Amino acid sequence: MILFSDSVTVGEVICDRLNKDECAFAVSSTGKRCVLEKVVRRSGAEAYKCTTSEIEAEKLKDTVESKHCIEACGLERGTLGISSDSLLESRFTHKLCSPQCYQNCPNVVDLYFNLAAGEGVFLPKLCAAQAENPRRGMTEIKSSGIVAPGPVTGVQSSTESLVAPTGSPIKPVDFLGAPALSPF
Repeated sequence: MILFSDSVTVGEVICDRLNKDECAFAVSSTGKRCVLEKVVRRSGAEAYKCTTSEIEAEKLKDTVESKHCIEACGLERGTLGISSDSLLESRFTHKLCSPQCYQNCPNVVDLYFNLAAGEGVFLPKLCAAQAENPRRGMTEIKSSGIVAPGPVTGVQSSTESLVAPTGSPIKPVDFLGAPALSPF
């Protein structure tokens, strides 16, 4: 199988210097992904800025995604942040898994491969499921985690009554007195 890349490799890419129309899906010269953020100025006006995320791209540097890949993969230049939410949309997944995107846009595929993996989903398997049945692909993500059953009669206010029955696969959880800090 031969892969062609439609991503545009340019000179040194510094995320902070990219404008709104270049930022999303770009990779800096250090191999970190650029992310578009919306900020509200003191005047109340909204503005956009491009920043460097801590997310590293696999074997990619100095890349601003091409117009062809943006269109072929169903992306938008004005996408804010980096999220796996779009993988839940069957139209997006259909475009991402299409040969025009999957075989020609390694930057986009690398990003969504890692986002899917973060949700416990193997992107090639998701694409295979998407090809067979578009709705099944969405189910792959929605049911990717192990979820404990919810309360039958609603949440009780006392933590003492939240003890799992003997022999239950549910293990007790110790809560911190203060919220945990984000690792980012």
